[in-house]
This record gives sequence, structure tokens and C-alpha cells, in this order.
Amino acid sequence: MHNYHFAVASQSFFLDQEPIEEILRERTQYYKSFNKEIDFWFILNPSFFNSLQYQLNYYDENQSFAAIVSLDKQFIQWLKLRLVFVYVGNFQSQSIFFLN
Repeated sequence: MHNYHFAVASQSFFLDQEPIEEILRERTQYYKSFNKEIDFWFILNPSFFNSLQYQLNYYDENQSFAAIVSLDKQFIQWLKLRLVFVYVGNFQSQSIFFLN
């Protein structure tokens, strides 16, 4: 079992309001400079989100969501501090096929 950590927000927040592309590009370059394997993913409409909807007070069924998922808890905690308006959490899975 792997512990996955995530930051989820609306797609428009990630894609239009925050420089998420730049943040993820810099993170990728950082990993490459240390020969570290990429352990994070940017996912549109993540399937695991369906099980979280009851926990969110502000959930809007008509809204599209996106998530950044990582094996690195500290990265997600840093994203929460950097982006503020994201919901963070975690889940366990045996594989990365939760992405689809």
C-alpha cells in the first residue's frame, strides 16, 4: 500500500488563478537535478474525489475539479501554504491506477 497525499481545488483555480504550471515545472526541474523519480501528478477530475465530496462543505456538483497527488506529504503541505485555497488530504492505494 502506498500513502498518497493530495491538494484538490477547482480546475479554474489551478489553471486560471494560480501559476500551477510554473510550480510543477520548477518541481520537475528540482527532481531532475537530484536524479529523483517524479512522484507527483496533476489530475483533472480525479476519480478518488467522488469519495471526498461528502466532506466538503463548499462542493458544487457543476464544478470541475483537479488535484495534485504526491507520495511526498511535505510537498502537499507546502502547496497548501503556497496556494491556501485548496483542500488537502490523503488516501491509500496499492497502485497509481486511481488516476483514471
